Amino acid sequence: MASKLVPYMYRSGPRALRQLQRTQWRAFSVTAPTRSDSLMVHRDTPENNPSIPFKFTAQNEGLIKEIVSRYPSQYKKAAVMPLLDLGQRQHGFTSISVMNEVARILEMPPMRVYEVATFYTMYNRSPVGKFHVQVCTTTPCMLCNSDAVMKAVEDTLGIHHGQTTKDGLFTFTEVECLGACANAPMVQINDDYYEDLTYESTTSLLKALQNAAEKTGAQPGTPGLAGDGYAIITGENRHVEGRPDIDQGRGYEAGGVKVPTPGPLSGRASCEPAGGLTSLTSEPWGNDMLRKDGEL
Repeated sequence: MASKLVPYMYRSGPRALRQLQRTQWRAFSVTAPTRSDSLMVHRDTPENNPSIPFKFTAQNEGLIKEIVSRYPSQYKKAAVMPLLDLGQRQHGFTSISVMNEVARILEMPPMRVYEVATFYTMYNRSPVGKFHVQVCTTTPCMLCNSDAVMKAVEDTLGIHHGQTTKDGLFTFTEVECLGACANAPMVQINDDYYEDLTYESTTSLLKALQNAAEKTGAQPGTPGLAGDGYAIITGENRHVEGRPDIDQGRGYEAGGVKVPTPGPLSGRASCEPAGGLTSLTSEPWGNDMLRKDGEL
């Protein structure tokens, strides 16, 4: 037995001594680091506190039943994200009352709902304006001069990133990639993408939205209806029923107010090359990858 223990002691002894000889120290700082807690901490405010009642409308309650029915009864908490989105659309932002109501409906601890709402930036936990202007400044948009878009928003609205105009109409936010890199630079306003922007087109877009909201209550993305005072103006056919041209892209009119519709504001229909096709202009050659039965 001793012959087995002695080699082990010789191996482990020096190792233990080295641990004791190692310098014991820890870093310290004069002041504690200050980090933003706005993303994961709730503090009661007059417009966002648990005492403010919130209930889904009758129409939304019907939508909730349909959404929850998509999941097994024991997993209905998986519907937390669409219900939070529904609550935000009704209330204007994801308040603490909205989160508590979602937790009650799905029979889950409120903390689990808070964890979801604080993780995803699409849930606005503070009030935002009627038009939430989210400007992408990630690398592709930055290379295509998103700085000009940022400056246009600041100059036109008179606010900086993270601020809301005094009339509550616009909230300005700088965001990361929104996935429309082929049409950079771009902004997301509410649910709509406006792409291929310049300083001038961004200014015109914001002024059109402001004018439309004040005069007609028009919302971005509202479909045009011929005969109802609206006229769709497309990039390919900008003369519709004698309507004058608009400066860029597509748009609709209501009560004499022109508002661009979502999408590229440079005349492109989608994300095709602005100068026309330069590749894939002829039939593919060879039949190595083609089926012989005519199905494809």
